[in-house]
Parts: sequence; C-alpha cells; structure tokens
Amino acid sequence: MKIAILQYNPEFGEVEKNLKRVATLTENIEADLFVLPELFATGYLFETADELAHFAEPFKKGITGSFIHELAKKHNAAFIAGYPELAPEGFFNSAMFIMPDGKGHNYRKIHLFDREKTMFVPGDKPFEAIEFRGAKVGIMICFDWIFPESYRTLALKGADIVCHCTNLVLPFCQRASYAHAVSNRMFIVVSNRIGTEERAGTRLDFTGQSVAYSPMGEVLCEFAPDEECVRVFEIDPAQARAKFVTQRNHVLEDRRPDLYEI
Repeated sequence: MKIAILQYNPEFGEVEKNLKRVATLTENIEADLFVLPELFATGYLFETADELAHFAEPFKKGITGSFIHELAKKHNAAFIAGYPELAPEGFFNSAMFIMPDGKGHNYRKIHLFDREKTMFVPGDKPFEAIEFRGAKVGIMICFDWIFPESYRTLALKGADIVCHCTNLVLPFCQRASYAHAVSNRMFIVVSNRIGTEERAGTRLDFTGQSVAYSPMGEVLCEFAPDEECVRVFEIDPAQARAKFVTQRNHVLEDRRPDLYEI
C-alpha cells in the first residue's frame, strides 16, 4: 500500500484558495491513501462560535466534503482530512475518510485541546478500524496522541495503520509517536501543518515535521519544520499483524487488564 502525507501552510478562512493549493500539491501524486492535516482547509484559530459556524459543514455535504470526494475519485485513492463538522449536537473537530467510490466514514476528535473546548463538542463515537484495500485503518486527531488509550484501543480493534491528522504546536508528539508505534506494533502516519496563526489574542506556531513510523519504529517518511510538499512511502500492512516482540511475548495477549487501573 502506498501512503501519501501532505504538509502545508493553510491560510485562515481562505477555504477555496487552500483547496486549490491542496489540489496542486497532490496533482501528480500516486498513492492508495492520502493523509491531510487537521482542519486543513479552514485554518485553526476560530475567534468565536459564530465564525466557526460560518465554516462548519455537515459530513460529506459541504464544499470540503465535495472537494475531497472529487480528489478521491480522480486519484482512485482514499483521503483522510480534517474539517469542522456541523451536526445537530453542535460543532465537532472531525476527520472524513472518503473512498474512491464515495463511501465514507467520519471520526470526531475525542480529546479536545485548550481553546477547542470553548467551541467544539467532544467526540461521541468510539475509535474505529476501517477496512481499505487489505488494511485496517484507524483515525486520530491531534491531542488524541497524548492518551495511550487511543492507540491501544485502535490496536485492539485490529488497526494496522493509525492516520493522525494534526495541527501540532507542542514539541512532543512526533517523537512520542515512535513509542506508540513500537508498543502497539502498528504503523503511525502523522500529517501536520506548518506556519503561524495569530488571532483571538493567541499566537500559535505549528511545528510541521510530519512523520511516519513502522511497527518496528523505523522512520518511513519525515518532513522539515517548514516544508510544504507531499511525500509517498510504501508499507506492507501485514507487518503490523506480527505482534510478537520475542518468541514468548505478544504486545496484546500479554496484557494484564485485571491488574490495570484505567
């Protein structure tokens, strides 16, 4: 399976311009699965709930959903991309998983970060491992990374690959992803943005450095902090199903949940 990571600098509120930039960056890229950052088309720092409402859209029904669907058809690939979701329950920080035939899945960020708690509703659906071209794919969004339960839950559900859409500003996640890949014997794909946003009295500097790790902790793909491009690498999902660390130690079967307190 070929996976493509996109890292770029979206301009806040310039949705159509950002979509055109993504179309250009992915134009001649061949892959089975593309992973885009969190809130990739809108930018991140919404000043008010009213501003967020202007950009939020229902799953698969707005300008961003239509754009991703068209890209998926054009490339004959699946796309995972973050967006602000409008739902009857409120606004969710979500990621859509759109396949070439138009079928889709939606993940709502479970662990909200800082100011997100003032505008978004925490995700209300469990993590899911989604079948695509012989692999099981899990989705996470940004601050989900700090909770090891996120990765372990996806591993227990059979995920071979965790696709992590991010707008990272803390300096830890890219390195921490190595440990989560090794401890769960799974591929981890982190798509982060670059650039700076200064709005609502807040300045955020996004760290770039998108990265992908193998179940053995090998770096399969990595970006510089300020790089804007798409990179492609190839994986064998079967490698994530070899859960033995030694002949006698299995990372899932050797767990002792009867003694854990979580």
